[in-house]
Amino acid sequence: MKNKDFEEKIEHAKKMIDSLMDPNITLANSVKMYKEGIKALKEAQELLEKAKLEIEEIEKEQKLE
Repeated sequence: MKNKDFEEKIEHAKKMIDSLMDPNITLANSVKMYKEGIKALKEAQELLEKAKLEIEEIEKEQKLE
């Protein structure tokens, strides 16, 4: 999952949420799905923050010109 882009990470997290909604999921699997979903969302958040910093840097450069 390391090389996936933002959208793929969000989609993966959604799938984990759907899995958690299954009434037949075991406790062990629900914990696993929860961890995977949280990890995907954290990675997506990091990508979002990185993009935000890049945009701020571009805007800062544009103001200097």
